[in-house]
Amino acid sequence: MDIPSYSLEARLLVSAAAGKTKEDFIRDMSLYVNRGFEEKVEALLERRLTGEPLAYITGAWEFYGVPIQVNQHVLIPRVDTEVLASQVIAMAKWLPAGSRILDLCCGSGCVGLAIAKNVPQVKLVLADVSPEAMKIARANVTLNKMTGRVACATVDARRSPPYSLLGDFDMIVSNPPYIPTGELSTLDPIVRQYEPMLALDGGLDGLSFYRAIVSEWKKILKPNGAFLFECGMDKATEVASILIANGLTKITRCRDTLGIERVVVGQFDQVTPGEG
Repeated sequence: MDIPSYSLEARLLVSAAAGKTKEDFIRDMSLYVNRGFEEKVEALLERRLTGEPLAYITGAWEFYGVPIQVNQHVLIPRVDTEVLASQVIAMAKWLPAGSRILDLCCGSGCVGLAIAKNVPQVKLVLADVSPEAMKIARANVTLNKMTGRVACATVDARRSPPYSLLGDFDMIVSNPPYIPTGELSTLDPIVRQYEPMLALDGGLDGLSFYRAIVSEWKKILKPNGAFLFECGMDKATEVASILIANGLTKITRCRDTLGIERVVVGQFDQVTPGEG
């Protein structure tokens, strides 16, 4: 197996075997180098050489400067998704204190926690249908010392939201499953083997979650509230059309570093009293 970043990955694997950060391991290296330690490193290396992603082996990753625990019940955070986090953060900084943001289909909770770290005046709810994913999300809330501002809920994004549990929101943010079912078999074999299909399968055309979320969840979006979605390549126009069909008229598209329209924002125009 070809591993381009083998030097960096080797340091991370060795640190993981020691149960330490890279910095702590280098500082205390003499304390760990023994036969038992070598066996741990060999076992981790064997897992990596069979194709298992480094993030799942070490159980840790970083997203937008936030440490994140991961396992095979959640997707490994991608750099592409930082475009979504950046757009939410830029908009959320203008919200008043106490405003609420929902990270729907949250997986590990990486997007919501990046928002919480960078916009301290808002409150977050992380929500996902997978109980296993929610265990990881809760662990990440604790890891990042956000228990006072970030709550978690197990809910299905494709169904009507439980208002009594969740309340309403100023923003609903989502990186939903968006790979068309027929394309799942064409994904990188490592992705197919290790990452959760539940977090990837977006239905026949890859748009089923967008349709359900916008039509069902707009009822708990406040006046002038906004949806912010990550979307797959060449899907921005269709996601924008779904938003427009549901009454969101202020549409913005954001490109990633490759020029791909990666994020679509839809916002309700606030009605001025006496108008309409």
